[in-house]
Amino acid sequence: MLLAELQIWHTRPATPTRRLALGHLVLPTDPAPGLGGVLLAAVVAAYLPGVPPEQTADVARLIDQVAEGERVVQPRLQHRYQVDRHALATSVHQLHGDADHVEFDLHSLGRPVVQVLGAVYALERLNVDARRAIAPVLHRAMKWRGPIGPSFVADITGVSRTDLVGLADPRLWALDLLGFPLDTRKVTKKDVMARYRSRLREAHPDHGGDDDTAGVVIERLGDARRILLDS
Repeated sequence: MLLAELQIWHTRPATPTRRLALGHLVLPTDPAPGLGGVLLAAVVAAYLPGVPPEQTADVARLIDQVAEGERVVQPRLQHRYQVDRHALATSVHQLHGDADHVEFDLHSLGRPVVQVLGAVYALERLNVDARRAIAPVLHRAMKWRGPIGPSFVADITGVSRTDLVGLADPRLWALDLLGFPLDTRKVTKKDVMARYRSRLREAHPDHGGDDDTAGVVIERLGDARRILLDS
């Protein structure tokens, strides 16, 4: 199932002119950073290592400018951002998944810097709250060194879980994990703590929980408790 998509139009690497534009975008951001924000961060993390080191500081400045809606002087990083897509090639980056996992499909036909710029300029298509929430995620993505997979998602979103429902709707995920009906509108602190302690006992090895998975389960229960108490 397609969860997010970023389409970047650009000149080919061998072409002397350097131009880029945005194409089709599927960037859900609710709740922020959403799956759209995760995809933009993945593109930044995957292609920033191919950007000349002397340009990385400008990438960071550009993220903040776009997030705040400031005017961006063109060209930027030797590339001109435009609307016209005539005679340009296309790179398509997608996020696929289901209720158990997400998978990145990053497909570039252009320079690494074009992919990074495309991801940053895509912020302009989002509302101001989403832009400001996703900008710190892109900054974290700039520091990532490793494969683009579950560990990356956990790192840049700031949570320990990487399942799709947790990313798309943290509150729904938390309700399900602690055993509340999914249509529950309001929960009390007393109810949350009671269900948390009950599930915690079930997960603990001393009460029959699996030794190999107890640590992960207990950590996820803590996340669920925090989400519901903060909502």
